[in-house]
Amino acid sequence: MNEKTFNTAFNIFILAGMLVAVAVSNYFKLQQPEADKVLLVVASIGAVMGVVNTVLSANGKILTFLFGILDVSIYGYVCLHNGILGQFALHAFYFLPMQFIGFWQWRKRGAEGGKQVRARRFTRRHWLYFAIAVVAGLAVAYGVLYGIDRAKVASGALEAVDSVKLVTDAAALVFNILGQVLLSLAFAEQWICWLLVNAFSITIWANALARGGADASALVMLLKYSFYFVNALNGLRIWLKLSRPTDVAIAPPGEA
Repeated sequence: MNEKTFNTAFNIFILAGMLVAVAVSNYFKLQQPEADKVLLVVASIGAVMGVVNTVLSANGKILTFLFGILDVSIYGYVCLHNGILGQFALHAFYFLPMQFIGFWQWRKRGAEGGKQVRARRFTRRHWLYFAIAVVAGLAVAYGVLYGIDRAKVASGALEAVDSVKLVTDAAALVFNILGQVLLSLAFAEQWICWLLVNAFSITIWANALARGGADASALVMLLKYSFYFVNALNGLRIWLKLSRPTDVAIAPPGEA
């Protein structure tokens, strides 16, 4: 099987699998009288848009940003409804405007008229900056989210601080931010961030379902990020190839 045939078959698998998973989960969830039917439908549409977005991104196609606008808008609303504030803030105030920035950057790197974006790779200096950003970002994100939950405990709105939820929420927040920057600048290393984001997001929604307090949309989100994880593996494979011909990396601040 050649590269083009494999990618076509893989993309069909991801899209069809997500559609089937959403349809099956919706069928069972709609049988429950307490299910929020409107939110479930909205979350399902967002999940499908998100999968299309990630498939296009994995293949280096600029249309990823059009579907990205729909995806992050819907996902932010679902997170707000489920009380996952870190993810809500991330999608509403960062991911949404970054779709427009990413579109502009990819056009500069040749992703027009159906062409794939010209990918690039990290230098050793980039890896150093990346490591510093991860450590600093995790410390800040955890501190902010911990302070929010402590305030909720003090007010009686929350019984206790859930450390597992805070760690996974903070990690997903940080790697989402870094991943979007690397995506907009067309770095192949973005897929390391997306693999981690998807793993942490799967944990977040699995915990939400395990606690029993999440609504019908939580299962859709769990399925969505499971497919995202598989797609990210393929995205990493494709982008490593896209970055080989030129092997160009932008200079870090001070090296231009």
